[in-house]
Amino acid sequence: MGFDILTENLPEKVYPGMLIEYHVSPLLGIKMKWLTEITHIEEGKYFVDEQRSGPYKIWHHEHHLEAIPNGVLMSDLISYVPPFGFLGDIAQSLFIKNQLDGIFNFRYKKLIEMYGAFPE
Repeated sequence: MGFDILTENLPEKVYPGMLIEYHVSPLLGIKMKWLTEITHIEEGKYFVDEQRSGPYKIWHHEHHLEAIPNGVLMSDLISYVPPFGFLGDIAQSLFIKNQLDGIFNFRYKKLIEMYGAFPE
C-alpha cells in the first residue's frame, strides 16, 4: 500500500489530538495523503486513531495493549468503510482486505525483528 509517514519529529508518546499524515497508495500505486488523529488514549492500555481525510469513508482503529508474562500482547480492532459505495465493496473483496492484512503482517514481522519472538 506504499505506507509512508510524512509527519516529521513525531514524539515518543502519542497524545489525544495528535495528527499524523501519511502517503498511501491504495490503488494502482497512486499516492494520496491520509491524515489520522489520535482521539483516545489510556497509557499502557490502548489508543485510537481515526481518519480525518484519506482513502476510507470511515476509519476507526483501536490499538490494545495487555501486559502478559514475559511481554505485551498487542491487538487491533479496526472498523472501516471503503469509499465509493458498492464499488468500494468490490474493491474490499478484491484488494483492500489483502492490503490491510499485508500492513499488519509487516508490523508483526517488524516487531519481532525489533523485540524478538514471543516466548512460548
